[in-house]
Amino acid sequence: MKTLIEYGNYYHIYNRGNNSDNIFVEEKDYLHFLAIYDIYISSVAETYAWCLMKNHFHLLLRIKNEDEIGFLNSEYANSENSDLKWKAFFPKKTDKIFFKKPVPVLQLKHLFNAYSRWFNMRHHRTGSLFEKNFERKQVESPNHFTNLIAYIHNNPVKHCFVEDTIDYPWTSYLTIKSTKPTTLISRNKVIAYFDTIENFINFHQKSMNENEEKIKDLIIE
Repeated sequence: MKTLIEYGNYYHIYNRGNNSDNIFVEEKDYLHFLAIYDIYISSVAETYAWCLMKNHFHLLLRIKNEDEIGFLNSEYANSENSDLKWKAFFPKKTDKIFFKKPVPVLQLKHLFNAYSRWFNMRHHRTGSLFEKNFERKQVESPNHFTNLIAYIHNNPVKHCFVEDTIDYPWTSYLTIKSTKPTTLISRNKVIAYFDTIENFINFHQKSMNENEEKIKDLIIE
């Protein structure tokens, strides 16, 4: 039975390509996934780490409490001045004006479905892109949280794509180290868990086997 996605909880979320097929082929694929991730997920969750690999991805996020998630107005969403972010929640125009709150688990499903349709069209393929149900495990302690961040960022090293975490462009590691504005990552909250950016960097340089042993019950690949 799958773990429920509930308000206020922290989760490690993972999925891979159907039959382990690639889900990212070109740079534009990675960029598009991140762009629509911001559209669908930022309203319902805070993200602390992400990693996109050729045939799978990892996410670490906290589902916002219900009172942190705002209502959306269909009249605004369907107006000429509405941006893409709000149109994503109200894809069909309607004369009826109503308010709704996005549902976290549905937003995750909408994200994966939207990316699948885009990827299939772009790469001339049909059928399921992802395995049927995305994996999720609840994260319940600060120790697991910090070790899981390092595990996610070190995933490209684990799979021998690069020799050093800093050399792989499709994780949140570089974003957290940067000072550039971002809406994808709750940078300050991540750094606060490590006290300083220097501790954050040093923590990632520890042995991957040491960190992996500490969170073996949270690893889902």
